Amino acid sequence: MDASGVRDAAGDLPGEPGVYQFRSRDPERVLYVGKAVNLRERVRSYADPRTERIREMVGEADGVEVAVTDTETQALLLEANLIKRHRPRYNVRLTDDKSYPLVQVTDHPFPRIEVTRDPAESATVFGPFTDMGQVETVVKALREIYGVRGCSDHKYAGRDRPCIDYDIGLCTAPCTDEIDRDSYLADVEAVERFFGGETGILADPMRREMEAAAERQEFERAANLRDRLEAVEAFHGTGDAAVSAAGEAGREALDVLGVAVEGREATVARLHAEGGKLVERDRHTLATAGGETPAAVLGAFIPQYYAERELPDAVLCPERPVGEGVEAWLADVGVDLRVPGAGREATLVDLAMKNARRTERRADETRALAEALGIPDARRVEGFDVSHAGGRAVVGSDVVFLDGDPEKADYRRKKLPEDNDDYANMHALVAWRAERAVAGRDDRPDPDLLLIDGGRGQLDAAREAVDEAGWDVPAVALAKENERVVTSEGSYDWPDDAPELHLLQRVRDEAHRFARQYHETLRDEVSTPLDEIHGVGPQTRRRLLRRFGSVDGVREASQAELRTVEGVGEATARRVAERL
Repeated sequence: MDASGVRDAAGDLPGEPGVYQFRSRDPERVLYVGKAVNLRERVRSYADPRTERIREMVGEADGVEVAVTDTETQALLLEANLIKRHRPRYNVRLTDDKSYPLVQVTDHPFPRIEVTRDPAESATVFGPFTDMGQVETVVKALREIYGVRGCSDHKYAGRDRPCIDYDIGLCTAPCTDEIDRDSYLADVEAVERFFGGETGILADPMRREMEAAAERQEFERAANLRDRLEAVEAFHGTGDAAVSAAGEAGREALDVLGVAVEGREATVARLHAEGGKLVERDRHTLATAGGETPAAVLGAFIPQYYAERELPDAVLCPERPVGEGVEAWLADVGVDLRVPGAGREATLVDLAMKNARRTERRADETRALAEALGIPDARRVEGFDVSHAGGRAVVGSDVVFLDGDPEKADYRRKKLPEDNDDYANMHALVAWRAERAVAGRDDRPDPDLLLIDGGRGQLDAAREAVDEAGWDVPAVALAKENERVVTSEGSYDWPDDAPELHLLQRVRDEAHRFARQYHETLRDEVSTPLDEIHGVGPQTRRRLLRRFGSVDGVREASQAELRTVEGVGEATARRVAERL
C-alpha cells in the first residue's frame, strides 16, 4: 500500500476503539496487528510511517481489516489474542505462551459449556477473559445452578445411566432424558444471559443457597458459596477482564520484570515475590521484527503474558512500558505499575535485569542432550505417554519442558479411542499433536524434540504419525526397563550420571504421571470406590458426593461429618472411613 491507499482505507473506518490488521497479498497472512482508541485516526497515521520497519510493513500490505470493540480493554485483549493466533511478522510477540481463555456454548441439540482457547466456529463464544481461575469458578457455578453439560461428545453418546456429574449436581443428564429439551434449552439461555451481563441470574440463586446453608448450620458449604459468589459478582465488574487482583493484607504479591533485547529476539525475566520473599522466577522469549526498545517489549509482553494467570498486586519494571492502553488496563484491574528508582524494589529490578541478560540461556542438560543426539537444540522437549486399563479409559499425555524445567501451562491431555494396543494408542496421540501443529491449530511453538515413553515399537508408531502429518520434529524413546535411549538410527546406553539422561528421565516420568492421573480421573467417572461399600447405594452415594464434592472429599471427612449426611448411620460411616 502507498500513502494514498492507506488514507483511502482509513477514510472508511469508524472513529471508535478496536483492533486493526494489516494483511499481505496472501489473504491468510497477517503482517501486523494493532489496537486503537480511534481506528480511523490510528490507521491514517500509517500514511506517514515513523520508522523504516513500519514503512516496510505498509509497503508489503495489501489491505486493512478492523474489528470494533466496546472498550479499550476489549481492544487490548483482542489484540493479544490475534497476535498469538496469527504470529504477525512485524509485531513483538511472546513465543512461549498461549491465548486468552474463552467460554463457548456449542450448537449441539443439547449444548455443552466449556472453557477453551480454540472454540468451534459454530459455537456461541464469550470473552476473552484474563483470569482462568475465575472463569472456571463461574462456569462451575453456572453448571451447579442450571445443570448444563460439560462432557465431550464421546462421553455423552450412548449412555444408559447418568454419569457422576449428575450425581454431584453439575448436570441435569439430558443424555438419559432426565430433562426434556425445552427445559434444558431454557437453562442454556439463562447461562448465555449471564455472560451477556445479567449477573443476578446466577448471583441471586447462589445467595439464597448460601443463606439456606447457613441456616442449616452447614458453615463450610456456606463459606464456599460465599467465596464463589464474590467471584461471580466481580465477574462483570471490570468489563470482560474479570480480574480480582487484591492481595492479602500485608502480603503484597509482586511481579518484577527485567528485559534484554538482542537482534530479533528479546528476553523478559520475571521474578515473583510474596510476603517479602522471592518464591518464583522464569524467563520468556519474544520474537521481534528488530529495533524494538525494552519499553516496547514490555508493552507487548504484559498483555500477552497475563492471559491465564492471576494478576499480582503490583508489577515492577525497569522503565514504563510503551503500548497504548497497557497502563490504563493495569490500573483498571487494580494492579499498581511501579518503576522504582532506589531501595529494595530497585534491587529486585536489577536482579531481574541480570536474569534477562544472561547469555547462557540453555541449561547444561539441554545443551548436553542436543550435542548427544546431534540436533540443533533441545531447549523445548515434549514428552508423550499413554495410560489405560486393558483398553478402557484410554488417555494420552503431552507434557512440555522448557530449559530443563516443566512448562505446565503448555501441558495437554487427550482422551483416545478405547483400544488395547499400545502402539496404535501412541500413534493416535502423536498424530493428534502433529496434525494440529501442521494445521496451525495448536497455540504452542513446535518443540525441539519429542520424547516417547516406551521402546522401539512406540517410537516407530510415533515416527509414522509424525511423517504422515509432515511435521519435521525429531523423536526419541526412553523405556524404564533398561533406560536405553532409542532413536530411528539405533540406541544409546548413556551413563547413569549423564545430565542428558537425567533430563529425559524427568520428562518421561512427568508424562507418565500426568497420563496416569488423567486415566484415574476418567476411570472414577464411570464408577467410584463408594460403589463397593456395603450400605452405600446410588442415593447415598449421590448425597455424599454432593455434600463433600468428590471421593477425595469423602475420604477426608471425619465419621462425625459423614453421619450428617442423610442415610449414613454410624455403621455406614465407619465402613466408608475404613474402605477409603
